[in-house]
Amino acid sequence: MITKEELMKIQILHQQGLSQRAIAKQLGISRNTVKRYLRAKIDTPVYSTRAKRRSLLDPFKSFLHSRIAQAKPIHLSGEVLFRELKELGYTGSLSLLRQYLYQYRGKPTPEPVVRFETEVGKQMQVDWGQMRGGKHPIHAFIAVLGYSRAMMVVFTDNMRYDTLEQCHRLTFDYFQGIPREVWYDNMKTVVVERDAYGEGEHKLNQAFYQFAKSMGFIPKLCHTYRPQTKGKVERMVRYVRDNFFRPLDTKLMAFGQTLDIDTANEYVTLWLETVAHQRIHDTTKQKPAERLVEERKILQALPPQILPVAPSLFGKSSLPSLGVLSQQPLHHDLSIYDQLMEAL
Repeated sequence: MITKEELMKIQILHQQGLSQRAIAKQLGISRNTVKRYLRAKIDTPVYSTRAKRRSLLDPFKSFLHSRIAQAKPIHLSGEVLFRELKELGYTGSLSLLRQYLYQYRGKPTPEPVVRFETEVGKQMQVDWGQMRGGKHPIHAFIAVLGYSRAMMVVFTDNMRYDTLEQCHRLTFDYFQGIPREVWYDNMKTVVVERDAYGEGEHKLNQAFYQFAKSMGFIPKLCHTYRPQTKGKVERMVRYVRDNFFRPLDTKLMAFGQTLDIDTANEYVTLWLETVAHQRIHDTTKQKPAERLVEERKILQALPPQILPVAPSLFGKSSLPSLGVLSQQPLHHDLSIYDQLMEAL
């Protein structure tokens, strides 16, 4: 018995060209299980309501709690506790222990940030950023491809599920393809319950589950207390806010106008093409636009109908008259943006 999320992963990995053996190894299940479900061609998965698997740490948690309490105010590191647990017969990993300690203590122990480069076409990171609060909020849906660092930005007045899905469709259309994995945090529109079926096995929002399956990408959740796993997009939220939204907002204010969603979406595409994707990235030492050309060749093909017929969900305001701004650039010289841009 497997969960519907596991069945989705089997089907998507099979569509992506992985062998049955490779799928079984990646998902930690038997090859016969993979073979049985692929041969059956089941559209409605067998849903398992099994209880959470017991953690290898469960028999040792009482010892951990008492050991930590006895040592206060001294902070016992994960390595020290790991050695002591091994002497008691613990067979789990240090990373499992650390994850539990982070949750139990409430504060993570800072870890050195290890940079890693994503293979072409594999990963995209997604996040929401609030650009403006109040009665007329503006949110930014931001997606970043892991290899090229190219991004897509869509401004909205809400973060509902239907908006999230349409933002994905616009993003895939803009990138002209779909990555194999998309990473998220704990968005309720994506995940209903984290670790619902055991560690690393999450219960997805039903509508999002169907959408990811139809698009052919596997949703991934960032590790708890490890923001560096989604650092590319989180830095881009600040970059969009400081280098696009605020400069345009203040410029319109000088002319007595208020930046709305339609205006932001009209100009952000131009800004992406002429500024964000043309800078020399501090890590890759290349322009995102140049690497995007390479990445588009590897991304999965778009389905026949990628964009919905429904009208825009991103605000109903009409565009203000911007003729007075037409003779003035909407951004500084590119060198200024390079100086302000934080390295990924």
